[in-house]
Amino acid sequence: MIGSLIVGALCGWIASKIMNTDAQMGAFANIIVGLIGGVIGGAIARAIGFSSEGGTIWQIFLGIIGAVILLWIVKKIKK
Repeated sequence: MIGSLIVGALCGWIASKIMNTDAQMGAFANIIVGLIGGVIGGAIARAIGFSSEGGTIWQIFLGIIGAVILLWIVKKIKK
């Protein structure tokens, strides 16, 4: 549980840096974005035939990809 929060926060923070939304987000938002991003990234991986199971590095990668997609969608909706 604690590990998932830490990985989620890391993924959300990295994604917010990539999408230049870090100044708008706090730690709690980073955790939420990272956790939802992990779900999105895992779903995309399964949809294209990859396993969403794997080591921590793979899960972080999927979380970052999913979080970037989530932040991109939120940016488009806010415009």
